[in-house]
Amino acid sequence: MALGAVLVLSSVGAYAQSSVQLSGLADAYVGSMRMAGDSKRISTVGSGGMTTSWFGAKGTEDLGGGLKAGFAFTSFMRLTNGDYGRFKNDMMWSRDANVSLSGGFGSVILGRWMAPNFLPTVLFNPFGDSFAFSPAILHANVPLFNGTNWSGTTQSDTGWGSQIAYSTPDLGGLKGTLQYQFRDGANSGKNFGGNLMYFNGGLGLTAFYERTEMGNPVATTYADGSKRTNWMVGGSYDFTVVKLFATYGQSKNDVSNAKLKTATTGLSVPIGAGKLLAAYAHTRNNLLDATRQTLTVGYDYNLSKRTDLYANVMHDRITDQTSGTSFAVGLRHRF
Repeated sequence: MALGAVLVLSSVGAYAQSSVQLSGLADAYVGSMRMAGDSKRISTVGSGGMTTSWFGAKGTEDLGGGLKAGFAFTSFMRLTNGDYGRFKNDMMWSRDANVSLSGGFGSVILGRWMAPNFLPTVLFNPFGDSFAFSPAILHANVPLFNGTNWSGTTQSDTGWGSQIAYSTPDLGGLKGTLQYQFRDGANSGKNFGGNLMYFNGGLGLTAFYERTEMGNPVATTYADGSKRTNWMVGGSYDFTVVKLFATYGQSKNDVSNAKLKTATTGLSVPIGAGKLLAAYAHTRNNLLDATRQTLTVGYDYNLSKRTDLYANVMHDRITDQTSGTSFAVGLRHRF
């Protein structure tokens, strides 16, 4: 960790004459948490209630003729114990570790970067990238390790390493990205996919598709040797007095024939200096012959452009399992 910090600071010093920015986000909450299937309630101070905490350096160099080179080295961190990563044994630079070239043709990125599923899921639910309280994110990316055997629908992770990604320029509000993750050494797996996003006025539309053979953040072929497909379509519309969200998608395993179908809805209502947020996700798992339903209601209050307070209540239930309700209040600060 100390060596990583030195490298970041050294990079900032060495490239001070160009466009280099040290930035990040710190988010922590105090809550009483109980998910579906949990045997008991846990009172905790947690990290990353609304956004996973992170820090790092990003920069660009103008090469002339509209061409720019860039880099990004960013790491997740846990405010609960001061360690790096989203969880124990996560890589230090698991958020970003890449170089890029951009211009009128769009952009090409090499290295570790977000997966095709990430932005469509984050931008089309009212709780954004909350891995603690967003029903859409929880169903897609957060398995339950409590005996329920409930897994996420996106098992290749929200970020891919050893990838090449091409993003088109903005074409009248439409932007597309194609991504390919190369196999890692003796690993026989490979992942590929892409997404589309369209924004025009209050309307937003999205879709993504992934075909994966290995998980992340350490690229490892799935233990069952399966190939998995994952897709989603979604939309949003901002009526000013309320913004509505909806998505629908499916995850499939070609070995076990497991199919998880997920539908989400949500809304965001401006009230005072903040927003009332509400979201619901419903996932059907054909192998377990069970459904999971999660509902979260919260309020996000802006203290400034960089700092906000939030309070959330979440109810989570799975067929034939004990249900759980969670309560939390947190603080998020961007720097």
